[in-house]
Amino acid sequence: MSKLLFVIFLIISFYFSNQAVSPTTATIEPIILEENIFLNQQNIKIKNIKEYWVIITGYSSSYDETDDTPYITASGEWVTDGIVASNFLPFGTKILIPEIFGNKIFIVKDRMNDRFEDRIDIWFPSKWEAINFGKKYSKIIILSN
Repeated sequence: MSKLLFVIFLIISFYFSNQAVSPTTATIEPIILEENIFLNQQNIKIKNIKEYWVIITGYSSSYDETDDTPYITASGEWVTDGIVASNFLPFGTKILIPEIFGNKIFIVKDRMNDRFEDRIDIWFPSKWEAINFGKKYSKIIILSN
């Protein structure tokens, strides 16, 4: 009997741990850029690309990490892959984190606690992924404001 209860417990735990964190069913594919990302239409290198070294952490839509609307960002949009939170960049800013994510583009659509003025927080679908990402120090490239 105890083995049966244990198996039922495992099945229920597995079911709830694999539920989608975001209530939306649509997924947005990350944008992967070509090698000529820093070239404009006339193949002239774009100048004034801003680079910053920042602390990068991860967060998820768990209630202990967010406010009472964990699936809605500070900009009013639903969370999805590619969203980052930042207090020093305006909403809509597109960034790259090449040392960690290559050419994947992230968009600032969320904010962090006021005490974090100099970091980027990447949204992950699960708390485990956010914790597993840890805390890193890396260069970010600002593509647009």
